[in-house]
Amino acid sequence: MTSFAPAVRNRRRTALALVLCGGLTAALAACGTEEDPDKGTNGVAKLSAAEIDEKARAAADAASAVRLSGTLVSKGGAYRLDMKLNAQGGMGSVSSKKQSFALLRIDDELFLKAPAEFWSQEDGGDEGGPADVAAADKLGGKYVKVPEGDPSYQRLRGFTDKKVLLDGLLALHGKVNKGGRNTVAGHRTIQILGGRGEGGAFDVSLEDEPYPVRVARGGGGGTVSLADWGQPFPLDAPEESDTVDYGGQLPKSAG
Repeated sequence: MTSFAPAVRNRRRTALALVLCGGLTAALAACGTEEDPDKGTNGVAKLSAAEIDEKARAAADAASAVRLSGTLVSKGGAYRLDMKLNAQGGMGSVSSKKQSFALLRIDDELFLKAPAEFWSQEDGGDEGGPADVAAADKLGGKYVKVPEGDPSYQRLRGFTDKKVLLDGLLALHGKVNKGGRNTVAGHRTIQILGGRGEGGAFDVSLEDEPYPVRVARGGGGGTVSLADWGQPFPLDAPEESDTVDYGGQLPKSAG
């Protein structure tokens, strides 16, 4: 009687060998095709934290324009910003729990536009604000030129100054460290941290120019997105018919 056991065992060993070889081949193939995380990027992630920080600041400084949107928190309260900025000035809106207004600056000319309620606040200017509701209504929705000597001028101008805002936003406190990779607004990024993040953090784009695309200020100071780097926008003075002279010191709350 002929035994088939050796043949069966041989077939099993052959099948096992094929499985093992197939698994090994797949593993080797996977190792060989593992994608480089820096493939298709600007290569910034390979640099040290200090070098990335320097490149991001240089790119931001050299950009002709940027849009900032988000929240800034300070001792004076929280402000929601949506500003477009360039070397000549800026335009956009600033709002808080108590008020909301638009700002427009061209060189040294600064204009503020706010609803009538803003101008009728009790803590108004030298004489307590507009004399009556009718006066406030005339100012509401109009561009009011802010005198350079007004106490609010420098504070309001800061919201429209690209260099001032970016220098403040990108300031990290403590030793600069490299954080993890992320995707922000469709951009692959690398994060730069002040300390372990308590000193602030910002995400740097790994695509095209190494622009900062999101900032988290230290100490719960708010989060701001940065976009539209280098994209021009019109910055025109308001029509004379849309401009009103306030005729006094702006309300204290404007600053």
